[in-house]
Amino acid sequence: MRKLSYLLLFFVPFSAYAIEDCMTRSSVPAGRLNLPQVIELGLCRNPQTAASYLAYESARLQKNANYADYLPSVNASANASLPYRNEQWGDWSYGASVSASYLIFDFGKRLADLNQASAAWRAAGFDYDETVQNYIYGIIGSYYALLNADADVKSAEMLLQVAKTARDTAQKKFQAGSVAKADVLKADTTLASRELELERAKNNREIAQGTLLTKLSFPADQKIEIADLPSEIGTPSETKTLDELFAQAQQTRPDLLRATANKDSAWHRRNSIWLSNLPTISASGSLSWNDTPSETFGAGNDNISASIGIRASMPLFAGFANLYNARAAAANYDRAVEQERQTIDSATLDIFTAYQNYKTAQTVLRQTETLLKSATESERVTAGMYRVGRATMLDWQTAQSELVSAERQNNAARYDLFTKRAAVALAVGEIRNELSKDKPHETE
Repeated sequence: MRKLSYLLLFFVPFSAYAIEDCMTRSSVPAGRLNLPQVIELGLCRNPQTAASYLAYESARLQKNANYADYLPSVNASANASLPYRNEQWGDWSYGASVSASYLIFDFGKRLADLNQASAAWRAAGFDYDETVQNYIYGIIGSYYALLNADADVKSAEMLLQVAKTARDTAQKKFQAGSVAKADVLKADTTLASRELELERAKNNREIAQGTLLTKLSFPADQKIEIADLPSEIGTPSETKTLDELFAQAQQTRPDLLRATANKDSAWHRRNSIWLSNLPTISASGSLSWNDTPSETFGAGNDNISASIGIRASMPLFAGFANLYNARAAAANYDRAVEQERQTIDSATLDIFTAYQNYKTAQTVLRQTETLLKSATESERVTAGMYRVGRATMLDWQTAQSELVSAERQNNAARYDLFTKRAAVALAVGEIRNELSKDKPHETE
């Protein structure tokens, strides 16, 4: 139960960011939305997480139904009949009865059934938790993809201005007679290429925006404004050791917890099947009233009767069904044990892979930052050298191409690092903590 309360945090995980009428609204909220607000909006509208929550609720109610075995069973009945005999109708007769029974002792079968239902309820809760976390991870990926696409557009616009500057410079030098017409043509070609790249970047941004809107259950042709994320990320202090991540996953990763809950459910089910072959002792009582007046068929009677008793029962032979059911339940338990082992192995690999990818993404980001700084300085120096006649247009074009590549790689590396960090959080089962680190910039 200590982990079941954890999963409930995800159904309304960010109440401070709640968006009014989120489920019924047909358009995206106005203004710039940060990552927690986007996720809150998505969770409110997403049918997959809602269906998973309803499955969890169903398991909870089924678990509660098992408490009925600890309470008495009471039944009431009433009857009225009109006899017909020898071509004559008699008088109406009436009756009513109340009976109650209570299971006194069953060698713990009721407890085994309740424990099985409780374990199944916990498993459904962890399944819901995993569904929510996977959905959040999908939202995070789409959010970062849109930021990356927007950064590519800004980079393309900046590079377009660089190409325009190069074209204007080549035009002035040609008019002054210091360069050949070929330099102007090369600059025009580069400018046209930068304009094409800008249009492609804008198209990619529209697709990324449509993808995010679709995940939020809005039409893909609407617009959404999202806030950027911190620039300082991926410091060595953020990276935990593998042992720390493995230990944390055992406490928080939903599929590991679900596998354990399923194993517990199978264990209690096996016990319940075995205990069903043992005797049960029940107490019972009944109270009945009958009123059968009749002048035709004899004197009427009007009486009240009651009884109490204790009953013991035990199944002796059911065509070997009990034996086979017990063996099947034992096999199911053994299967659940193996599935738990398989889940642990899979989780270990997931954590190791996500951890290595995140460390690599940190290194790649630092390298692309160095590359971008070098390419920016190289383009600036080459532009100055071209203006004074110490570099050719081809040199400047080469420097611009290197700057384009460096800008793209840096944008991709930056937002890929966010995604890789989210993947580590997902692998450990603590993706909600990922959001607390992503405090957005306040940008104009």
